[in-house]
Amino acid sequence: MMYRNKKLLDLARHSPMCFCCGKVNDGTVVAAHSNQLRDGKGKGIKAYDFRVAYLCNGCHSEIDQGSKLNKQERIERWEEAHRKTVEWWFLSGVLEVGRGTK
Repeated sequence: MMYRNKKLLDLARHSPMCFCCGKVNDGTVVAAHSNQLRDGKGKGIKAYDFRVAYLCNGCHSEIDQGSKLNKQERIERWEEAHRKTVEWWFLSGVLEVGRGTK
């Protein structure tokens, strides 16, 4: 079963920056899905919507189709941007899960 959540994808518009290069969000920041099979990616199928990184157009293009990075570098850059995206969700307050445990 695939996990889809339009709200998580739409939050990219409110991201303060690209979480890969750090460029201020100029309106090109989007929710870039993981390209890894382990994240639900398949032929013609995007990964789960919770496995996104908020990237500017330039970083998104380079990670998906660029020639400057090798495969491992692409994975590492996307993973780091994903961690920063998830951190922003919770620390900024745009995403709440309810009460934490004591």
